[in-house]
Amino acid sequence: MADIARLAGVATSTVSRALAESPMIPLETRREIQRIAAENGYVINLSAQRLRSSRTRTICVAIPLGHETDQLISDPFFLELFGHIADEVSARQFDVLLSRIPSPKPGWLTNHVQSQKADGYIVVGQSDQHEEINQAARTFLPLVVWGAHLPEQAYCSVGSDNIGGARAAVDTLLAAGRKRIVFLGAAALPEIQRRLEGYEAALHRAGIPLDPVLVQPAHFTGDTALAAVQSLIMRGVQFDAIFAASDVIALGALRALQASGLTVPGDVSVVGFDDLPLAEHAHPRLTTVHQDLKRGAAALVEFLFRRMDGEETPSATLPVRIIERDSVS
Repeated sequence: MADIARLAGVATSTVSRALAESPMIPLETRREIQRIAAENGYVINLSAQRLRSSRTRTICVAIPLGHETDQLISDPFFLELFGHIADEVSARQFDVLLSRIPSPKPGWLTNHVQSQKADGYIVVGQSDQHEEINQAARTFLPLVVWGAHLPEQAYCSVGSDNIGGARAAVDTLLAAGRKRIVFLGAAALPEIQRRLEGYEAALHRAGIPLDPVLVQPAHFTGDTALAAVQSLIMRGVQFDAIFAASDVIALGALRALQASGLTVPGDVSVVGFDDLPLAEHAHPRLTTVHQDLKRGAAALVEFLFRRMDGEETPSATLPVRIIERDSVS
């Protein structure tokens, strides 16, 4: 840096500011210093710069999988949301560190934070880790979670209107004349529990008693949904519709129905939740609940950066809407 300063005829502090794009240095001077630096092969040592500033300029996106260790980062929902988060973070000239935590151990998030690998944390999905996230959030402000808003929540969350979306999905099926509606999803998870509540509320409003046999567990891997629907068919359980708690689960249900010779939507109507790109390309094209993941990612990152500046931010619940395609009639 001293050599660049000598060649440019300025102080080393001016070189430092110019290379960091400081507005304190006139644009013409900045460009001249940057030109001299480039010609002489000068490269900023980012590690040293970050140590001096006590900032890593890195955001960690953590995925706890206490509920389902087999779910992969290649899951279509994860890929969609991560892509939007990465776009928002990189636009602020920060890097993204992705951390998948299968079978989380007690204290995992607090230990992660104390490692100082990142300036802020976005946790995608509460899984069964609500108390663990609460514990970390009580002493660490730059933490935002994608998920449901829960009672006695110490952390900031961003998520969709899961109850309202589920009600809309079931109302769509009821309007099509369907009465025996299966719910497929892992109800132990906070977001899916809210979708089950919406399912139950829509049935109650329509005067249809809840049949526990029609509430079937299914994880976010499509194979469990396929097995659950095949089991219903083999046992002779009567149903004429399925509300799946995710699009991936809905696709597993479609496979099971088609393999059993049932038509969609003729024999069974199906509605998913997410509106991922794969819903448009399913056969038949999938009617589903659209949650705006791009808007959700923007909110997560905005809230996180505000919290990195010391600001308390509220939680947010984003609206959803039904996208009608071909799997309901």
